[in-house]
Amino acid sequence: MRAVVIHAPKDLRIDNFPDPLPASGEVRVKIANGGICGSDLHYYHHGGFGTVRIQQPMALGHEIAGVVAAVGDGVAHLKPGTRVAVNPSKPCGQCLHCQEGMRNQCLDMRFMGSAMRNPHVQGGFREYVTVDAAQAIPIAERLSLAEAAVAEPLAVCLHAGKQAGPLLGKRVLITGCGPIGALMILVSRFGGAAEIVVTDVADAPLSVAKTLGASHAVNVASNAPALDPWRAGKGVFDTLFEASGSQAALRTALDLLRPGATIVQLGLGGEMTLPINSIVAKELQLRGTFRFDPEFELALRLMGEGLIDVKPLITAAMPFENAVAAFELASDRSKSMKVQLTF
Repeated sequence: MRAVVIHAPKDLRIDNFPDPLPASGEVRVKIANGGICGSDLHYYHHGGFGTVRIQQPMALGHEIAGVVAAVGDGVAHLKPGTRVAVNPSKPCGQCLHCQEGMRNQCLDMRFMGSAMRNPHVQGGFREYVTVDAAQAIPIAERLSLAEAAVAEPLAVCLHAGKQAGPLLGKRVLITGCGPIGALMILVSRFGGAAEIVVTDVADAPLSVAKTLGASHAVNVASNAPALDPWRAGKGVFDTLFEASGSQAALRTALDLLRPGATIVQLGLGGEMTLPINSIVAKELQLRGTFRFDPEFELALRLMGEGLIDVKPLITAAMPFENAVAAFELASDRSKSMKVQLTF
């Protein structure tokens, strides 16, 4: 079969790739859609991020959905033709953190399309993937495979929402309106937030934010004073979802948070210098959030029941043979939100 494989920065190829039959407890899935994620773009442009670097050719992709093509021995709940989303996480189930119910913190995690391990864990931008049957989650009849491929980033945001605590009636600030920031709008709305203000430095993603249910969308590059009404007193927002990974965005947001507010840091843009005096004086709670676990199936259920609609985020779909053009489009925030490859 063929796969979208990164060899080095800006060296993305369509390569022939092994296509194993499913062993006992596994299923082979014919991939239909795969979403290009921020981490995929980091591999494409820079060969990795932080200390994580490509050491050998690696198929990219972890936002994938398709149709079961074959099942191995012992798999009774799936059959050929079943439409599924593929959970890219494969925790060991045996380590301390798995046993504590924190499988997203697994000490031996195998996450698709990741160069954190050596050899790397191959990703899902392939014509077929063979995975544990537990990773192939059936989807609702009403759900398209394109929507199902958004389950992974939506699960990331649902986990972040859980880290924040109850959102009912809260005033929420979201800094950064890429796909993750945009999905946080949907999660905040679903959680019952009374007001959602979104900031970014580009107009195109902010226009999408309004269609997704943001109360206000502010371009802080061209109109930073528009945030002034929320600076009243010591600030008014109860919750911040920082999705840009920008130190400047976090620093600006601190002035808008009320004392005791919760900060959930989603964006990863490198190390930051924290204004610790502001955090201490306003008694702010700073929380991290990392990947997801049960939220993957929750994401599929919420989409399948029509409670969360991700269709406005999917701005383009291109054949995987045109992967380079698709990655360049996904890198242009003025033209795209979520770009998917089709197989």
